[in-house]
Amino acid sequence: MPTGKNKVPMAPLRAALEAAGLREVRTYIQSGNVIVTTGLKPAVVERLAHDVIREKFGGDITVISRLPDYLKNVLAGCPFKKALAGTGADTARLYFTFLATMPDSALLRAFLASGCAPDRIEIVGDMAYILCATKYSDAKINNSIIERKLKLRATTRNYNTVTSLIALTGRKTSRLG
Repeated sequence: MPTGKNKVPMAPLRAALEAAGLREVRTYIQSGNVIVTTGLKPAVVERLAHDVIREKFGGDITVISRLPDYLKNVLAGCPFKKALAGTGADTARLYFTFLATMPDSALLRAFLASGCAPDRIEIVGDMAYILCATKYSDAKINNSIIERKLKLRATTRNYNTVTSLIALTGRKTSRLG
């Protein structure tokens, strides 16, 4: 959930988004994850939600909207499946950074060349997969660094959040492995 000057309480956010025309608005924990039913394209939902948050709560936060199948494909396409499978590695070390736009190829090459060992990162399209050596708070890579180095907006979610969002959208949740 956005904090500080951009704090947005979930119950009033749900009400404001419903008043703006979105249906079946649900939130997942106090994290800023919102699930809605709409016929609008993701880019339109992003602008609508951004404007509602700015007007009703005073926050200027990036909103990234993705369809349920996108989330399912992100999980299915995780490049770290083999690294986690059969090793006893914990999915709690797996993070998904949703990029607002496709990264510039030159910025992406420079970013990946700088490395982040012992953590690992793979960027596929508009998704950055992060496998932390220990825990995210100790990682050499995080959402702020990704945004700064790639000059774009992003938001990061952990494995459990992504699988929970898939389940909440009524799609079968697949597990890694």
